[in-house]
Amino acid sequence: MGEAQGLAVWTEDEAGPYQTRPIPGHGWCPVGEPAHYPHEYLRNGTAKVLTLFHPRTGMVRVAGVTQSTNAVLHPWLKAQLSAILATLLPPVVGPTPAEIRAVWERWQEGLSVRITLPDELPPLRMLLILDNLTGHYTPDFVLWLFDHGILPLYTPLGGSWLNLAESIQRILKRRALDGQHPQSAQEIIDWWEATARAWNREPTPFIWGGKRAQRRARSRARGHRLGGSGGYTTRPVRRRLTVFDQWQSSSQMTH
Repeated sequence: MGEAQGLAVWTEDEAGPYQTRPIPGHGWCPVGEPAHYPHEYLRNGTAKVLTLFHPRTGMVRVAGVTQSTNAVLHPWLKAQLSAILATLLPPVVGPTPAEIRAVWERWQEGLSVRITLPDELPPLRMLLILDNLTGHYTPDFVLWLFDHGILPLYTPLGGSWLNLAESIQRILKRRALDGQHPQSAQEIIDWWEATARAWNREPTPFIWGGKRAQRRARSRARGHRLGGSGGYTTRPVRRRLTVFDQWQSSSQMTH
């Protein structure tokens, strides 16, 4: 509904921590030559991933970090959100302050978590879906969002499936880490960011599919489930052909 009314709708989440250990999952190995992982491994730090996701286009912005404290998360969010706002059309000039406030308040109707709005508000330009992380309620950060025409909407406890950023994180995590054995936190970060860049070359838009019960029925009938969330696609998230795929295909034809 937000996108249909001219508002940009983005979702945010933090993934991790990911350790430097063998990660189970499908790997790219020749047939009959599976990868062998040690039963012992070195703990060489952990990595986390900051994520901003635009369901309508499927575009994702990620940053690998070794910690996601407010001192790291908030500056990154402000920089990314400012860049996104710069790409949007300027707000329509004309509505009265009362009409502007009514728009902001309309998006908080029926929510279990409501934020007190300041007396003066700019035109609303973006809805930002967040979880209930304590740092997301930091006054300085929330006021910065308000000043830039961004309304934070917090998912309720036990409602993380409402945040489609978690869906894209599951997909990217499988592509970046499954079946791998990273040796350092930086290696995990590099794999995540490279996978996100590859995804953005041909992103898959996500479509909201309704409540949880309805979602399961609709995903079977009309689309493909996305990471256990409330989103689906009208086409599958296809796996991109790799050099190994081409080699394996040619090898099988030869034999």
